[in-house]
Amino acid sequence: MPTLLSNREDAAGAQPAPRARPLVLVTDDHEDTRFLLSTILERRGCAVVEAVDGEEAVRLAESAGPDLILMDASLPRVDGLAATRRIRQSGRTGRVPIIFVSGRAEPAFRIVARAAGCDEYLVKPLDMAQLGGVLEKYLGRRAQGFAI
Repeated sequence: MPTLLSNREDAAGAQPAPRARPLVLVTDDHEDTRFLLSTILERRGCAVVEAVDGEEAVRLAESAGPDLILMDASLPRVDGLAATRRIRQSGRTGRVPIIFVSGRAEPAFRIVARAAGCDEYLVKPLDMAQLGGVLEKYLGRRAQGFAI
């Protein structure tokens, strides 16, 4: 099976045309959270791949080439911070927007997450207007299906 290339660049480093449906990697160890986020994203016209731990998130970021990554902080095997650092170190995935979606609301942890490389930080339970704003900011009109 051919390797999927990132929406950011093709094998020669050129900028390809954007996919019709943006691809979002949802990483969370709780099935109900993955289901909720995937449902919201699919209703907004996105394609979704899911990871249950940080190790799988790093692997899928490389192989699937998502346009956006939603990352939980507390994950088995490799936590969200370490997974984010590893994704940022890759030449292929280093520029993909990473949005932390975490139950940790303390300001100090937000600073740590930003230092690890996340672009935005959303606190659970999610504010749907905030999530919609983040999707529009990073995916634009390609993620404007149904309102959340």
